[in-house]
Amino acid sequence: MAGVKCPKCGLMQMPRPACKSCGTRLEGAIARPISPPSLAAQPDSPRPRPASPSPPRGGPIYRSDTPPPLWVEEAPPPPPPRMPPTMPHQQPPSFGGERGTYGLSFYGKGGSLFGIYIVNMIFTILTLGIYYFWGRVKVRSYMLSQTEFAGDRFAYHGTGKELFMGFLKVLVLFWIPILALFYGPELLGAGDMVTYVSKGLGVVIIVFFIPVATVGVLRYRMSRTSWRGIRFSFRGQVKDFMKIFLGGWFLTAITLGFYYPYFITKQFAFMVSHSYFGTQKFDFDGQGRDLFKSYLLALLLTLPTLGLNWLWFQAKILRYLSEHTRFGQARFRSTVTGGRLLTLMLGNMLLLVVTLTLGRPWIMVRNARFTCRYLTLEGPLPLAEVRQEAQLASATGEGLASFLDLDTGFDVG
Repeated sequence: MAGVKCPKCGLMQMPRPACKSCGTRLEGAIARPISPPSLAAQPDSPRPRPASPSPPRGGPIYRSDTPPPLWVEEAPPPPPPRMPPTMPHQQPPSFGGERGTYGLSFYGKGGSLFGIYIVNMIFTILTLGIYYFWGRVKVRSYMLSQTEFAGDRFAYHGTGKELFMGFLKVLVLFWIPILALFYGPELLGAGDMVTYVSKGLGVVIIVFFIPVATVGVLRYRMSRTSWRGIRFSFRGQVKDFMKIFLGGWFLTAITLGFYYPYFITKQFAFMVSHSYFGTQKFDFDGQGRDLFKSYLLALLLTLPTLGLNWLWFQAKILRYLSEHTRFGQARFRSTVTGGRLLTLMLGNMLLLVVTLTLGRPWIMVRNARFTCRYLTLEGPLPLAEVRQEAQLASATGEGLASFLDLDTGFDVG
């Protein structure tokens, strides 16, 4: 800071109100020093505040040589796991051993399936029937891809080439010999006795191949069906089913039909107990005697009800077979009734008549929704124990079933 000079005595001194020597007032002669501006010299002006650094995206980043800031931004909590949608009749999936109710859902549309049918029909005509096998695969793929269980949909892995090759094998190894037995003797001018024996032998061969075709089609279709990337499989042997099939029809015939409930129960038990999902086996613990009384009642009511009472017996069979089918500790359950089956049948018949048989895609959709609506699985699902286990299967049985027009209960198109 600069000094000042007294105007009277000329004494140089520090700035003050009066001269230190003579007392002359120095107020008008004080030279105010010029100093650089500072924040302390401007008390009335607001002091600028340092801008707070914005937190980095995704959370703060700290250095080991600097203290952490006063603010701490927490990362947003992860979203809750997305549970699959549940239908009104099912609970959220609990695959860890807890009990639950799991329902099937079908989302297919008759219009979409009809479009597939039209395309298949056109290409089948243009290829002289060869495209039929590829068209059938498209129908099955659509039906299974629209069927959902516990939030996940099924998938079909068969190919048109497999079905076509199976058809050729059956044509060469089965139907050409059968046609030769039926019509060969007549073309060669053989006697009546030879003709009758030849045709009888052809019928025996057809009956013999029905169980072969049944096992073959189950083995093929289940091996080409998957859920959650794990495939199903059927491991029953033809010779075992042949004993059940031929013996069952024989006993049904000699007992005038009274063995029928035992026969259908044994067939279903064989099919279920040899079916697998990956490494997990299905089981069945039903007995034919449990259906015998209902079967007798259906026989007695056949004439008074004009045969409609058999729909109620069929519903009883479906409920019984479902409730005695197990997957691990979980059991299937069906709530179908005879009245609901009658409504479904009448609706399908009306649809066929009104559309001149073009309504078959809508009938398939109606049947699929009907099955899914009344069938559930109750109990814990042992999915943690399931592993993939590939099973080889050819489409030869599929070709036999197509020729013999068999319904194995596992058809989707």
